[in-house]
Amino acid sequence: MTKVEEQLLRTVPPSFLYPGLTSEEFAIAQATLAASDVEPPRDALILSVHTWVVKTPRHLILIDTASGNDKERPTNPLFHRQNLPYLEQLRQAGVSPEAVDFVFNTHLHVDHSGWNTRLSNGKWVPTFPNARYVFPMAERDYYSSPASHNEANLPSLGVYEDSVLPVVEAGLADFIGPEGGKYLDVFEFIPTPGHSIGHMSIALDSGGASAIFAGDVMHTVLQVARPEQNTVYCEFADEARKSRQKILSRAAATRALYLSTHFPGSSAGFVTSDAGGFTWRYA
Repeated sequence: MTKVEEQLLRTVPPSFLYPGLTSEEFAIAQATLAASDVEPPRDALILSVHTWVVKTPRHLILIDTASGNDKERPTNPLFHRQNLPYLEQLRQAGVSPEAVDFVFNTHLHVDHSGWNTRLSNGKWVPTFPNARYVFPMAERDYYSSPASHNEANLPSLGVYEDSVLPVVEAGLADFIGPEGGKYLDVFEFIPTPGHSIGHMSIALDSGGASAIFAGDVMHTVLQVARPEQNTVYCEFADEARKSRQKILSRAAATRALYLSTHFPGSSAGFVTSDAGGFTWRYA
């Protein structure tokens, strides 16, 4: 398993990312954060946007595809018309687009599905032409409908049209139902709705060990100790808190390697639990 980083998002104000967190609470929570999690003088957060590459004896799999190049994102200037060397970074990690067998999207937000497609001769085409793309069905249904055209989804406006629909039209899409389930024998899609309507975390069991690619159940380490805290991007607040508790409990109980999609540094670590709650250790 290898992380391929697209970009780091720096100087993210805690008061923006966590609207329910007071400055006093953040000051206390800083003790749970590593140097890589915060900007000096520890008053702003750092987030990573990246892909997890999983190589099995039979398959090459990408989990989430970051934010993409050339995408029209006027409602989200941070990701608007980017020009980033992501494909070269994939190649440096030993991944050519043609060699990818599967692309798993935990959900269909702007920073998780952008490289599903690339611009070729003015048309959006699948970046990984030989892969099966696996999407949560509830995400496809929601973001392809006017129901998602609301303020909560302004940051991801246009994602379905340029980063999902071309894959569906190319006949490369498979869908996971809202109940989740096994895929390729060793992967399990775990329903974790809340951050988005059909969000899935993905567990991998192999050789007696477990890993959990948790998607946006959490954005920073701060939420390990404060699982009640949602981000500004969590559309369904109560469900998001329940899903966070569910994954933290499972990661602790199974001693799974937790592979985040926004923690910086190694982006991976272990969750432990005791009577005082959950704690985090980077791997």
